[in-house]
Amino acid sequence: MLSAQPTTAPGTRAAPLRRGAPGWARQALLVARKDLAIELATGEIVTTSGFFAVLVAVIASLAFHAGQDATERVAPGVIWVSVAFASVLALSRTWQREREDGALAGLLVLPIARSALFAGKALGLCLFVTAVELIIIPVAALLFAVDLAEAGGGLALFCLAATPGIAASGTLFGAMTVRTRARDLVLASVLFPLLAPTLLAAVAGTRELFGGATIAELTDYMALMAVFDVVFIAGGIGLFDLMIEG
Repeated sequence: MLSAQPTTAPGTRAAPLRRGAPGWARQALLVARKDLAIELATGEIVTTSGFFAVLVAVIASLAFHAGQDATERVAPGVIWVSVAFASVLALSRTWQREREDGALAGLLVLPIARSALFAGKALGLCLFVTAVELIIIPVAALLFAVDLAEAGGGLALFCLAATPGIAASGTLFGAMTVRTRARDLVLASVLFPLLAPTLLAAVAGTRELFGGATIAELTDYMALMAVFDVVFIAGGIGLFDLMIEG
C-alpha cells in the first residue's frame, strides 16, 4: 500500500520550514556566547582585569606583610578586594563594548526578552570573573604561602557562592549607568556598598578557612552569599527592563 506523499504543483516552490523563536534559555545563551566570542578574539577583559588583580595582590603583599600571620589575616582581604576591583573593571569594559557603535541599540531591537538579555550578560560576566579568580587565587597563594591542596576546595566553594551575586548585581547596575559619562565612578559608588554582604561573608569565611576551619563549619557564610545571589538574580530579571530603557 502506497503512503500519501505531499506534492507541489509544477512550477511552484515548496514553502520553507519555519523555525520557532528560540526559548528563553537559548536567548540567554546566545547573548553570553556573543560576549564570550568577542573575548576569545580579543582577550582584553580577562587580560586587563587579571593583570590589575595581580598588581593589587602584589602591592598588598608588600605593604601589609605580617610575617607568619599574613596568611590568615591579610590574604583573605587581598583575594576578595582584588576580585571586587577586577570585577568592576571587567563590568565597565563589557558595557563599554555595547555602547560603542550603537551595539546596545542593536541588542535592544532584537526579538529577545529583556530578562534573557540580562541573564546572558550576567552569565558572560560570571565567566570573566571566574577566569580572574583562577588567576588571582594561585598568585595570592604564592605570595602569602597558602596551601591550596588544603584550602583549595573551600576557596572554590566560596567563589562558586560569591561570583553569581557579583555578576548579577554588576550587570543590573551596569545597565543603569551605561549611558552616563561618569559611569565608572557611578558604578563603583553604587556597586561596592551592595557587594558588602557578599564580600564581608567571603573575607570572613576565607579567614576562618585559612585558620583551619572545616567546610562544614563555613556553611553559614555560603548561605548568606546564596541569599544575596537569589535576591540579585531575581531582582535583575524583574528590573532589568526598567534599568536598560531608563
